[in-house]
Amino acid sequence: MARRGENIYKRKDGRWEGRYKNGFKPGGKTKYSSIYGKSYAEVRAALVQKRVQIQKDAPVCRLKFGEIIQMWLKSLKNTVKESTYANYLMKTEKHILSRLGGISYDKLTVENLNDFVAERLESGLSAKYVSDISVLIKSATKFAHRQFGYADKAEFMSLPKKDTPVEKRLLNSSEQNILTEQLMNDINPSNAGILLSAATGMRIGELCALKWSDFDFEKSTVTVSRTMQRIKNRDGSGTKIIVTSPKSRTSLREIPIPEFLKSTLAEIKTNDDNFVITGTSKFVEPRTMQYRFRNILKRFNLPQVNFHSLRHMFATKCVSLGIDVKTLSEILGHSSVKITLDRYVHSSMERKQSCMKLFSDNVLAA
Repeated sequence: MARRGENIYKRKDGRWEGRYKNGFKPGGKTKYSSIYGKSYAEVRAALVQKRVQIQKDAPVCRLKFGEIIQMWLKSLKNTVKESTYANYLMKTEKHILSRLGGISYDKLTVENLNDFVAERLESGLSAKYVSDISVLIKSATKFAHRQFGYADKAEFMSLPKKDTPVEKRLLNSSEQNILTEQLMNDINPSNAGILLSAATGMRIGELCALKWSDFDFEKSTVTVSRTMQRIKNRDGSGTKIIVTSPKSRTSLREIPIPEFLKSTLAEIKTNDDNFVITGTSKFVEPRTMQYRFRNILKRFNLPQVNFHSLRHMFATKCVSLGIDVKTLSEILGHSSVKITLDRYVHSSMERKQSCMKLFSDNVLAA
């Protein structure tokens, strides 16, 4: 049976076909060629031989892999968001260059790369994080192949199997009520911001970048059009705060203001150019907001969950109230309903018991 990634399949005419990369089209897209045979084994063997030959025929590269990946990063500077570039740079400097950067590109092997993946996993990094690092390596070797005709050394590099998602610790209904009540009893710009995130699922960076000009109290809506984050400088020296557009096109959104918060927000509103969570022209960055949130949880003897858990709790609560997932996905700013269901909807024991009671009641009624 064909394995995932082999690009071998059985045709309707009974023959087997295997496809392999064979250069690039004028527009830059990968060009494929095919090998045909009477059996899967025959085609697979021919494909392996063809791919080995392509690697041998590629021009010799005397550069270090570190030089290749630096050239790839340089090519991205004006094509990706500054925050994305900073993320790539951090992962490259922290994980890739020290282990693989000094290896001559011609000497780089799939075994080197798979050993690197295994070592990163053994060091305690999550499979998701190691997979993200591996994708950078693959992108750099594709760049070397496309740009200079060098062999794509990471074409058959194995990506780690993703971890089974661990159920996040969220505040239960009682704990959420305590948090809401305490914050409502002590309204200030910072506490109002926490309540707003808990009642809209807004991300911490989006909240920190929010200004009063983003509110339309007549329409009872708030528009999310910016996010704030701390990133590494492009030259690798230090970090800085940036305010930019949200992480994706669908993150640009208009959210109805929850009725119970509308009058409270209107009362503390200041000038349009002021930040919501400070009430002034000065901002508070995400990690400071996270620190404030931890202190609030500690003060009220609540479990220490991170700020992002407010987004998870909002999504879970919406589903339990019967809000359709499509609407919820748009409020959260997701590109697909699947992301909403897979990442942000958690079934609490209370919810499971309620579902089982509903099932039991209907069985008995029947």
